[in-house]
This record gives sequence, C-alpha cells and structure tokens, in this order.
Amino acid sequence: MPIFQYTGRNQQGQAVTGELDLASTEAVANQLINRGITPVEIRELEKEDEKKSAGFNLTRNKKPQLDDLTLFARQMYTLLHAGVPIIRAITGLAETTRNQILKDTLHGIRIELEAGHELSAALAMYPEIFSHLFISMVKVGENTGNLDEVFLQISTYLEREKNTRDQIKAAMRYPSFVILAIVVAMFIINMWVIPTFARVFASFHAELPLPTRILIAISDFTVQYWYIIFALLLLAFFSLRYYIKTDKGHWQWDRLLTRLPVVGSIIKRATLARFARSFAMSLRAGVPLVTGLALVSRAVDNVYIGGHIADMRSGIERGDSMTRTAAATGMFTPLIIQMLNVGEETGNVDDMLEEVADFYDREVDYDVKNITSAIEPILIIFIGAMVLVLALGVFLPMWDLATAVRGQ
Repeated sequence: MPIFQYTGRNQQGQAVTGELDLASTEAVANQLINRGITPVEIRELEKEDEKKSAGFNLTRNKKPQLDDLTLFARQMYTLLHAGVPIIRAITGLAETTRNQILKDTLHGIRIELEAGHELSAALAMYPEIFSHLFISMVKVGENTGNLDEVFLQISTYLEREKNTRDQIKAAMRYPSFVILAIVVAMFIINMWVIPTFARVFASFHAELPLPTRILIAISDFTVQYWYIIFALLLLAFFSLRYYIKTDKGHWQWDRLLTRLPVVGSIIKRATLARFARSFAMSLRAGVPLVTGLALVSRAVDNVYIGGHIADMRSGIERGDSMTRTAAATGMFTPLIIQMLNVGEETGNVDDMLEEVADFYDREVDYDVKNITSAIEPILIIFIGAMVLVLALGVFLPMWDLATAVRGQ
C-alpha cells in the first residue's frame, strides 16, 4: 500500500505531522478524524521519498523493546495515580513516544477505548506487543480498581526482566566470542600458515610423520574447497535457525541452553528467577493460581522450562498441592521447593517467590561477573590441545630433519 504523509491539528490546536500506510487519502482522513486530528494536508509519498522516509525511521519503526514498554507502564502509573483519565493519558503518551509502532498502537488503543472497550481488551488486539501476562495484569487491575498500582508492578517487573535478559546475554557473550576467535584462527592457520611449512617440508623430499601428513591434508582441502566449506557452514547456520523456529527444535534448543557447561547453570537460574518473580507478581495482583501458571509458562521465554511449569498447572488442576507438583517436575531446585512449601503453609507464596527471585538474581549477577575465571580452565585445555596438535605436526618433521643432519 502507498505511504501518505499528513499534516493536521489535534484537539488542542497543535500542529502534528506523520505518516500512515493506508489504501487511499480518504482512509487516511478517516483515520485522522477518529484520532481527533483535523487533517490539513495529505500527500502521497513518491518512491524515492518512501525510501528516504524508511531509512530515516529505521530505528523508530522497530518493534517496541522492553525499555519502551517499561517507560509506557511507568508513565501510565504516574498519570493514572495523578487522576488523569485513561483516554487522555493514552492520547498524551501516543503523542510523545518515539517508537512509531508503539505510537500507532496507542492511537489504535485510544480508538478502542472511545468505542467503549476496556483497556485490557484494547491491549489484547496487539498480542505482538503486549504479552498475555501484561494484558491479564491490566484486566485484574480494572476489576479491582487498582489499575495504577498494577502498572507500577508491571514497570518494576519489566525492569527486572530486562536485567535478567542482559545477564543471560552477558553469560553467553564471552564463550561465543572465544569460540569464534578460535574458529577464525584455525581457518587462517589452515589457509596460510600450514601451506608455507608444507612447501618447506616438500623441498627436503623426506617422509613426514603422520600428524604432519594429517595437518597438511586438512590444509590442502581447506585451500582447494574453502568456498564449499563456507557454503556448508552457511547452510548449517540457516538450517539450524529454521529448525529452532519449529516447536520441537525450539524445545530442544532451550533444553540444550540449560545444560551447557558453566553457562547452562546461569541460564537456568536466571530463568527460574524470571518464573518466581512473574508468578509472584501475578499472585499478588489477584490472578487465579491456575491462570497465573498458564501465563507464566509463556512468560519465562524458555519452552523447556515453560513446559514443566505447565505440568504444574495440570497437577494443581488434579488437586495436588503446589509443592508436590513442583517437586514432581524435577525442574525446580530444593530452594524453590522449600520456599513454596513455607509459602503454602503461611499463605505468603508471593513473598516467598519474591525472595527466591532476589536470591537467584544475586547469584546470577555474581556468576556473570566471574564467568571469565570459570570458563578459562576449559578454554585453556581446549586451546592447549589445539596447540599441541599443531606443534606436533609442524615441529616433529623439523626435529627429525635436524636429527638426521646431526647424524650425518
């Protein structure tokens, strides 16, 4: 569809400009009027203008990130707590947000609110932006009359969620960089270093040791068929990405992440902290237990662990206690089991889960800061083995030749 650039004035008489991707100028005018904007000029962009506009808005047109949603929730709490009506709050935030997709989404939400729908129903029309947990929390806030407090809880949760994701990325960054550096170094050695030694050895016309012959054979194959190797690596990379997007592949990949040496434990504890915090938030807001587990199973961002949380829901529906169903999954640590048990006995499950989340957050933060010292022994052993193979392959024939010369 064509892109139209518009100029108009809002209900306060302020000039507003923007772009809409609709079928015709009439559709753009109707959309603006529904938003409370009086159109002054509507112009269809030419192809070149569209390209420039797309390049200029590249960062603004990205899907809203956790930072955008956290700011939105925090601003909604401030406005609602101050007594600002919901429609006016949404309208004001739509005019000030920098993310174009979120801006258009808030305009659409405002239209739904003006049509008489609840805020949770309007948010549910944009599931690619607002999670099920986000929407359910808002619905609970509407039913209890504590919508402002719910937005405060959501903003706090999203801030900690971003911190958890950053911790997981930090845990994976160092080993990924080292492995990539090793692969690049091996490629350079095979392409340029070993061929140079091979030419030197060939000039002596001597029989080479087995390790040297293997290294030279691998190097010759790399030099002659490097483009095939590169194509196979690309094919493997995109095939893996495609497989991970499937249900079975996604489950196996998430399961593998929790079982990686060193970093797997960090990822698992960070995910369990996410589970504990999101579940505590849903219980504290008044979400029913079974519904909260269903929402949290999709909010932990790990299909493997989320499946075990869904198993807890099934156990509770059969009449088992939360502690027994959690222990039966085999996923949760003794700490979580004990805290759930104490929480059920005292009626403070949400507080106990919050304590678990804080404990794991501190553990994960400490381990991420010390991940270098934890991984270094493994990398040293791996690199040492690689250097040993290269040394044997390169220096064994040189040592044999030197011995032969001294014997003569």
